[in-house]
Amino acid sequence: MGVSGSGKTTVGQQLATQLGWSFIDADDFHPAVNVAKMGRGEPLTDSDRRPWLVTLQTAIAEWSAAEKNVVLACSALRASYRQMLDGKGVRWVYLRGDPALIGDRLQARSSHFMPPALLESQFEALEPPTPAEALIVDIGPETSTIVEVIYSQLF
Repeated sequence: MGVSGSGKTTVGQQLATQLGWSFIDADDFHPAVNVAKMGRGEPLTDSDRRPWLVTLQTAIAEWSAAEKNVVLACSALRASYRQMLDGKGVRWVYLRGDPALIGDRLQARSSHFMPPALLESQFEALEPPTPAEALIVDIGPETSTIVEVIYSQLF
């Protein structure tokens, strides 16, 4: 979990590969209206996110019931979102980073619907988890180092 540009997809894909698990990006569950809104540079509200969170909650319950191991990249910015998505076997990893570094990353990418202008709104919405709630990992090191830290701490 973390703000856009924190490396959730890149780190998640590499971690899933190392574990032999499925990787799923929560962005793929956004309704088209949310994607369009973000594409216009408009931040999502809690009411915009609610249907997306309900869909993710259902998916997580289905994966758990099927005993399917998944690495899910999801912003989960607010504590209430994480509470909604929490369930049997769910472990949280917060990819924490400096806003300037993340802003540079967003400026460098071109294939995502989330424009860099929305980064400030993401940090405004962010309620960082405590160490008791999540493994907190700094995004400064290389991706392989981040993945190894996560792997060694959770498995």
